[in-house]
Amino acid sequence: MNIYDIAELAGVSIATVSRVLNDSPNVAEKTKLRVREVMEKHAYVPSGFSRGLGLNSMKTIGLICPDAADDYMAKAVARLERSLRDYGYDCTLCCSGYGYEDCQIAVNALLRRRVDALVLIGSTYAADDPDADRVNYIREAARQTPVFMVNGYVRGENIFCALCDDFDASYSVVAEMLRSGRRRILFLSDVDTVSTNLKRKGCQAALAEAGLELWGDVNVGLSNQINQTRDHLLKLPSLDVDGIFAATDALAAGALKYAKSQGLSVPDDLCVIGYNNSELSVCCDPELSTIDSREDRLCQIVIDSIKLRLSGKPASEKVYAKGYLIRRGTTDF
Repeated sequence: MNIYDIAELAGVSIATVSRVLNDSPNVAEKTKLRVREVMEKHAYVPSGFSRGLGLNSMKTIGLICPDAADDYMAKAVARLERSLRDYGYDCTLCCSGYGYEDCQIAVNALLRRRVDALVLIGSTYAADDPDADRVNYIREAARQTPVFMVNGYVRGENIFCALCDDFDASYSVVAEMLRSGRRRILFLSDVDTVSTNLKRKGCQAALAEAGLELWGDVNVGLSNQINQTRDHLLKLPSLDVDGIFAATDALAAGALKYAKSQGLSVPDDLCVIGYNNSELSVCCDPELSTIDSREDRLCQIVIDSIKLRLSGKPASEKVYAKGYLIRRGTTDF
């Protein structure tokens, strides 16, 4: 039994059935009663599509992330879905991958479902230049529905962004590493995103102020796997570093496994810092010092912005949250 069957049995249009589902005042009480009797008789359970026909709203938010297996993104998806459900909205999730064309395809796929808003999770969907042509597909999407970004920024109308200041957080922590006496610092990354680039630039800026450069800049590939990171580091010749700054906690955990395999004492011989304050950071031995990238705060900003925009109120184009270091056993400062 679907909305078309109910409409036929009640002798009304499907738009009228949808308005009855939403208790619209534009439908006569007598008609409402007839439609509801038909729905009750046939135990009809309405879908979001059925409810949305009469209001031009699907009561659905589209969530897009590159990879829901990633700890940061999985937490963000769970937090957003739970809060938006409490607000009366269903969520549809699409995992786009990291490729540019795949991201476009994912955005367009959810737009075809007439979602009430899009939420893009991660800086994969941003660009180093917020006005760049390569993110025009997001600006085009924003002409159809509000677009909200978690830790990404694209400049444009109807686009609302919440970001961690990755540059500042990385700069501050590396500056502390240098003050503690570290001089040979390796930067570890996997996916080349705007966020990763900002972390790298923050490291480089702190080193430049001390008259130094990165000892090395190592990209271990897309998988962001702990053992792969360890094996990659083991293959490098003469890895003579006293500090590793990793763009994610998984990369940092791989660095700790490398240190153990080489008999290095952490943090005495090697200081290791991760990023995101994920569950991985407390599964290590020693537990991992890591930058809290404020995923919880960014999601709350986006949720608040969605509520404002969908109720017709203005929201801020860009809001920053400040990341900070969680000190555990892999640092001595």
